[in-house]
Amino acid sequence: MSGEDVGAYADMAEFYELVAEQQARRSGPLLRQALSGSPAEAGTLVEIGSGTGRITEIIADTVPAADILAVEPAPGMRAVLTSRLTGDLRSRVTVSTEAAPELALPSRIRAAVVFGVAGHLDAEARTRLWGRLRERLIPGGVIVVELMGVRSNRPLPEVCQLRSHVGDLTYEWWVGGTPEPDGAMRFSSRWVVRDPAGAVKREVRGGYRWHAVGVEELARESGLQVEPLGGRTGSGLPEVAVLHDPRKVH
Repeated sequence: MSGEDVGAYADMAEFYELVAEQQARRSGPLLRQALSGSPAEAGTLVEIGSGTGRITEIIADTVPAADILAVEPAPGMRAVLTSRLTGDLRSRVTVSTEAAPELALPSRIRAAVVFGVAGHLDAEARTRLWGRLRERLIPGGVIVVELMGVRSNRPLPEVCQLRSHVGDLTYEWWVGGTPEPDGAMRFSSRWVVRDPAGAVKREVRGGYRWHAVGVEELARESGLQVEPLGGRTGSGLPEVAVLHDPRKVH
């Protein structure tokens, strides 16, 4: 994730837990499915882009007792993530402030989870990341990637992606996109907070660049076998891919 993208989450961190709750509900079951066969051999579970820790909790619950490296460079997100580390998670989860792809990695990786992050990296950076993860995967290990359904750089009209009620207030998340000359997308993100009568009390804007990535790109960049889970791109359903090396079996 670039420094620009880390900074983009500064204003949005206040609201991100609402998005993370939805992500965990939609993509969490697919992640549990992907990690259910995780090898029992010693090795660390690496989560790149931990956000506020909702997915971290799912990883910890699905693979009990495993050590987890939770990587989150955005300070606002990391504050919420750290507050979640209670009970046995306090001893199991190590929080890293580094950014992909050059973050420090453990020598033996049991599984890696990359949810909502891959498009923040361009193809060169992703290829570097997949290679570094691949060489550390133990036999039977997997890389689980959440794809965000962005497959082309075309104008996307602003739409409301989420509406949630907290106390007397309603929180709306509006997202739109415009193509950039290099093929990436520039997404605008707008949070609107409304009072019970529907009047706007606050509005917070942000944005980030996103590089389209799908199953084909994952296979080409990683040199690994890719198994799609969930819905297909554009279906509106969560889309997750599992990358593994068929030469490394347990």
